[in-house]
Amino acid sequence: MASFKFLALAVILCTATFNLSADAADVSYDARALTIDGQRRIIISGSIHYPRSTPEMWPSLIKKAKEGGLNAIETYVFWNAHEPLYRQYDFSGNLDLLRFLKVIQDEGLYAILRIGPYVVLNGTMGFPVWLNNIPDMTFRTQNDAFMYQMKNFTTLIVDKVKEAKLFASEGGPIILAQIENEYGNVIGSYGNDGKSYMYWCANFAETLGIGVPWIMCQESDAPLSMINTCNGWYCDQFSPNQNSPKMWTENWSGWYKNWGGKDPHRTPEDLAFAVARFFQYGGTLQNYYMYHGGTNFGRTAGGPYITTSYDYDAPSMNMPKWGHLKKLHSLIISMEKILTYGTATSKDYGGMMSSTVFEYNGTRVCFLGNANNRDAIRIDFEGKSYTTPAWSVSILPDCANVVYNTAEVNTQTSVMAKKLPVEAAPKRHYDLEWLWRSEHIEHLKTSVENSGPLKGVTYANQLLDQKLVANDTSDYLWYMTSVDVNEDDPIWGEEVTVSVQCDCHILHVFFNGKQIGSKWVTNGQYNFLFEKSAKLKLGTNTLSLLSVTVGLQNYGAYFDKAKNGILGPVKLVAPNSLEKDLTSNKWAYKVGLNGMERRLQEVDPKNKGQWHPNVPFDRMFVWYKTTFKTPKGEDSVVLDLLGLGKGTAWVNGQDIGRYWPSFEADNNGCVSFCDYRGAYTGSKCLTNCGKSSQRWYHVPRSFLNDEDNTLVLFEEFGGNPAFISVQTVTMKSAFAHAYEGNSLELSCQGRVISKVKFASFGNGTYGSLVKGSCNSPNSLSVVKKACLGKESCSIDASERTFGHIACDAPMKNLAVEVEC
Repeated sequence: MASFKFLALAVILCTATFNLSADAADVSYDARALTIDGQRRIIISGSIHYPRSTPEMWPSLIKKAKEGGLNAIETYVFWNAHEPLYRQYDFSGNLDLLRFLKVIQDEGLYAILRIGPYVVLNGTMGFPVWLNNIPDMTFRTQNDAFMYQMKNFTTLIVDKVKEAKLFASEGGPIILAQIENEYGNVIGSYGNDGKSYMYWCANFAETLGIGVPWIMCQESDAPLSMINTCNGWYCDQFSPNQNSPKMWTENWSGWYKNWGGKDPHRTPEDLAFAVARFFQYGGTLQNYYMYHGGTNFGRTAGGPYITTSYDYDAPSMNMPKWGHLKKLHSLIISMEKILTYGTATSKDYGGMMSSTVFEYNGTRVCFLGNANNRDAIRIDFEGKSYTTPAWSVSILPDCANVVYNTAEVNTQTSVMAKKLPVEAAPKRHYDLEWLWRSEHIEHLKTSVENSGPLKGVTYANQLLDQKLVANDTSDYLWYMTSVDVNEDDPIWGEEVTVSVQCDCHILHVFFNGKQIGSKWVTNGQYNFLFEKSAKLKLGTNTLSLLSVTVGLQNYGAYFDKAKNGILGPVKLVAPNSLEKDLTSNKWAYKVGLNGMERRLQEVDPKNKGQWHPNVPFDRMFVWYKTTFKTPKGEDSVVLDLLGLGKGTAWVNGQDIGRYWPSFEADNNGCVSFCDYRGAYTGSKCLTNCGKSSQRWYHVPRSFLNDEDNTLVLFEEFGGNPAFISVQTVTMKSAFAHAYEGNSLELSCQGRVISKVKFASFGNGTYGSLVKGSCNSPNSLSVVKKACLGKESCSIDASERTFGHIACDAPMKNLAVEVEC
């Protein structure tokens, strides 16, 4: 079991590695590791994406990462966010890349900058949408138009970072930069042009002269001037190219979630197993993707259908994952010299059991790895017998004593709760007073042929792709046309079927000013046929189609060629099978919502008189507005939007993202107990079946005023705002386990321990809160004395503390649960 004298030493050594100076550093690499000023280094990094949090949050997030044993922070650079419109750049607020990098430097950590500039599943389309609308454009291949724009943006970023002296070669924190992103997954689809483009990327990157190495992830035949790296659940078997160190740029700490999806979870045991095994087999740099997930504010969620929350089951806000990995990081860093300079000797014992011994200058460290997903395995190793649990790695820093095993979690599990603020209790929610107004759609009432010019409307005698027309300035695009019918028309009759072939996410259909139906994707197939009956009238009939996107496709070969919107055919079909094909009609296009044009989402006194009381419920296309008080304290603030359909929310004019709480996950595939053993995938260990795929929405405290705040909602599907509440996220309880000979530590993170719910020192099953056949009668009293009324407590799990008990178990353990 773990010996804390080793872990304490590990923490000291780990901390000592974080003292970065402002002096220029020589960053290079050899076949074993990244080198900094000539010394091989172990890098343990975590992804924190600056646009998914706020500048006010960055210092605490990065400090938490450092406390968790990381010595580097990794981030993408988001082209779609920084250049949303052609040559219109934005580096303000949570897009202040340089400020983010300086916060990393201030905390004494290294940075890994993945310039790309393509980002997978991150942001709408992974690129600015305007890029797609340039003539003769094809993304990510030997295409002059694309390479010109990519070169322009990448050079812009590098120049900004150089000017701020943020590369390590200038005294900054950046020790690695990335060009392109997972291109090896699609390169085959582009043939020789793909290979030419990859080599162009490498050559172009080299010309930028940043003074630190470049990496290419998931690119097995990357040019030798690039370090090729691995992305995946497990990278212990990854073999880099000649003379490149073994690096893991994306260790997926969980998985993303789609609207209608369940909550994915990757256990701390499995994640620690993957990390330890990577270092056992010669890895020297690994990065968690993600370490802090965050929020897709505004319309930044990609996909399609990726939720506003980008939680990713990331370690930063997840206990015991954070604490379990912290101990592993400290131990790995403490062995840095031996792991990077030592000679490694591995032995296979059969049954997926192995040992690896690293030796350097007479000092040795050892790993015992069991990749069997069912059984613990007992082996004789250097004259002693060791049992390694299934799917785990034991680390012996002196090759004699097991200090850490990835399957034995003895750090605290924190149970968080969302509660009404103290000032709102005992009410179930705030007494929110709502106002409303409808989303006026005046332009739907007018014939296209006779309307004359309409504000913000463009025309074409064909159906156009939504990306081309909307240019990612809104989720909403109106397609409007009209058809004249007289008594002699063969299609004249009381009813026709409106038939729309749609490459849409969501479609709302209006005929003669009245909504006749809506349809949206629920199965991941983003095309469908809409059919609904409607009554014709003599004269002019209007048809208005509202196509709604929920993030654009941003992955796969030629994803930029994916269709979006209404591309037809669009027909009126009579019962006698006669039809009018409207596909080549004159179509009017209007981007966005009328309420957005009027800036209803903003805190603007001019809009005060446009709102009404007596709020309607379950009505589509409605704007709601209310005010609420800022909750006291520093706990995170969330909106509970259960009861609403789908739409967008703004707090004090800040767009907190799309909401869709009415989209529930199905009832299949969830588990009450997650077995960490065996290879993880995003469909393993799911929870939240049959519930809203996202009910709560984060409101950063920097978005809030000191007292009163304005909440504005655009409700697209219809819902009831009466159930909405503002809540805070607090620690409800905590529990932990420790084997005999170790210390059990608990903390209420700023609150006090108010109650001991469970305590047992004995032979209970490790990991459970159930007493075994024997346990110390002093368990509860000892824990109460040590913990009650305190913010944190530490208890020695031993008979010295709890008294002698006669148990047959080879190793007793302590289990404690407390309320905060």
